[in-house]
Amino acid sequence: MKKMIRNYVNQPVVKKDAASLLSGQPVYTDDLASSSCLIVKLLRSPHAFAKIRSVDISKAMLVPGVEAVFTYKDVPQKRFTLAGQTYPEPSPYDRLILDQWVRFVGDPAAIVAGRDEECVNKALKLIKVDYEILEPILDFEQSLDHPILIHPEDNYVGHEGQGTDAKRNLCASMVHEEGDLESAFAECEYVIDETYHTKAVNQAMMEPFATFTSMDIYGRVKITSSTQIPFHVRRIVAHALDISKSKVRVVKPRIGGGFGAKQTAVCEIYPAFVTYMTKKPAKLVYTRQECFISGSPRHEMEMKVRLGADKEGKIKVIDLHTLSNTGAYGEHGPTTVGLSGTKSISLYRKLDAFKFSYDVVYTNQMSAGAYRGYGATQGIFAIESAVNELAHKMNLDPIALREMNMVREGDRLTNYYGEVTNACALDQCVSHVKEMIGWDEKYPYRKVGKNKVRAVGMAMSMQGSGISNIDVGSAQLRLNDDGFYTLLLGCSDMGTGCDTILSQMAADCLECDMDQIVVRGVDTDQAPYDSGSYASSTTYVTGMAVVKACQKMKERILDAGSNVLQCPREDVSFDGKRVYSIKEESLSMTLADLVTNLQAGADDVLAAQASHHSPVSPPPFMAGAAEVEIDLETGKVTPIEYVATVDCGTVVNTNLARVQTEGGLVQGIGMALYEDISYTEKGKLRNLNFMQYKIPTRLDMGKVRVDFRSSYEPTGPFGAKSIGEVVINTPGPAIADAVYNGTGVRIRTLPITAEKVFMGMKK
Repeated sequence: MKKMIRNYVNQPVVKKDAASLLSGQPVYTDDLASSSCLIVKLLRSPHAFAKIRSVDISKAMLVPGVEAVFTYKDVPQKRFTLAGQTYPEPSPYDRLILDQWVRFVGDPAAIVAGRDEECVNKALKLIKVDYEILEPILDFEQSLDHPILIHPEDNYVGHEGQGTDAKRNLCASMVHEEGDLESAFAECEYVIDETYHTKAVNQAMMEPFATFTSMDIYGRVKITSSTQIPFHVRRIVAHALDISKSKVRVVKPRIGGGFGAKQTAVCEIYPAFVTYMTKKPAKLVYTRQECFISGSPRHEMEMKVRLGADKEGKIKVIDLHTLSNTGAYGEHGPTTVGLSGTKSISLYRKLDAFKFSYDVVYTNQMSAGAYRGYGATQGIFAIESAVNELAHKMNLDPIALREMNMVREGDRLTNYYGEVTNACALDQCVSHVKEMIGWDEKYPYRKVGKNKVRAVGMAMSMQGSGISNIDVGSAQLRLNDDGFYTLLLGCSDMGTGCDTILSQMAADCLECDMDQIVVRGVDTDQAPYDSGSYASSTTYVTGMAVVKACQKMKERILDAGSNVLQCPREDVSFDGKRVYSIKEESLSMTLADLVTNLQAGADDVLAAQASHHSPVSPPPFMAGAAEVEIDLETGKVTPIEYVATVDCGTVVNTNLARVQTEGGLVQGIGMALYEDISYTEKGKLRNLNFMQYKIPTRLDMGKVRVDFRSSYEPTGPFGAKSIGEVVINTPGPAIADAVYNGTGVRIRTLPITAEKVFMGMKK
């Protein structure tokens, strides 16, 4: 795509909805719900694994105001997945709306709907469930081929090509390799053979899961929900209710954060079912505790890494096996795990051989799902930690080792679908991060007090830009009277500012002011189809759809101008404000006048629509470096500074890109140092709220500095690639190596706690 004029792209444009959000306008799901909605709540299982013998709802139904109570006997027996993924869906169909089997503490056992919270809460206490309590599997290392089956049902549906076998507690399995692995290891002077472990962590978005539903005048279920996947929600709900998709409409208002949690249809199905059965409006808003006990956290993974290099430091071979814990259900199980290898091994160029294999297993814990980084975060922690260990084993500077081996522009990516890097400024990112952190002066550590040291560590990261050959982005433009445009989008702005970014692109393509672009949020009845806002797809995939739609619109404007001005098409030009003849100055008309003319019967109203998918998924790259202070008496690790340099192609909005990067880094710091979803021996979640589940505040993250090194991606809009996910991946391995540099203690299981560091130093 040729380079275009940039009045707005690559500028620090303020978000379109900034004023409304700052002034507290009612824009979120719960703000918009009708006061007449039935309140929906879920009775949740207190057991990690059980079979329901019977449910007595008689007393609950006598509570004044209670409208309905539903159990597993009332729901369709058609299994489905809650994962918001494009067809063909890889995740197994292993759920019912309510099941006779409950598979984790918090799994719904009944649905109650009533006129207010008081009556619903009272009814929940009066439901009597007789459970046959079963022995659970809580350790994912023990699940594969365990005699206890978590999904013994006969109507379980696994999809072809995923390696699924419910009779082995196996959600997915795969092996991919190139070259002669053992021969390559035999030629290595240095070999690292270690196991790394990342725990499940929660997205902790500010707005909880929330949905309200109603029946429209045509007898259709209308769903208004805080979701990243409106079109997938339509499909999931229709499938679960066993009705036509034409009977479901989904509207997405503003979202108060998602970070992947809302790529799973966590709560939509329950109020939708209530509305479908009662024909009355219904609302379900999760409490914060429910978000923790029955959300969609990151997959816990254990990664065994073998990595070898010759005596000069050339990395020759990588062997990675990932064991992933999908929890009770398989949402995103077959897909997240793949990124642990594709986005980590591919950082290193010209390997002689590699092997990537994985197993994804069921356990009796809350089901995992999508979280920013989507498996790459876990894999990059393992591979980048192993590379740091290799550097220390060779007595090499970790940056020098990477400079010898990192992927560069024009390289074929080792384990990344055979793609070649068209745009890669990773080498510039690494050298700039080295300068930003003052690496040469600070590496490996400095003593800053009697019992304190400050140390540095670094890591690299890559991600993708949408899912190649699968994700679809769409945009529709309408030219209105007075010459302004309506831009209809099917992607979900979840606080990232994609409505603003796509408006910037449209304004530059159409050579108009951004105020002339009015964005409409997602309504599946009106918006063009879009896969959704996940996999870092919006800027790259939907952005190209916007560019294509604008190009079509300009052609339509020129065609219409030629007819109205009555001059040859090849003589007509358009400058964003007027249509005119390049040969006769008197033949000119403003865009507003052209629209008025067309609306008076001369022609039809101008509109243009375009969709886009990409056969490639060009990776963004970044490098990050951490400086931490370690108290040698207690083991406490305190972040001092984190610096990062990102290559996301052309930066579309410099303000939003910086905020995206800072936010992702802080989430990565939280995963590295503070966050850890943990369970009791009976499978009950220990950290149910923000008092027990610690995320970094402004006081816990240290100083964060961000910069960019731009490349130009020829397949992206204005040369852009994605940025949303790549930024979360480096803090884990960077901080782990900084701790090693300062103490000699190597932490291979996140989070890096004071206790682990202290006990390591004592050894």
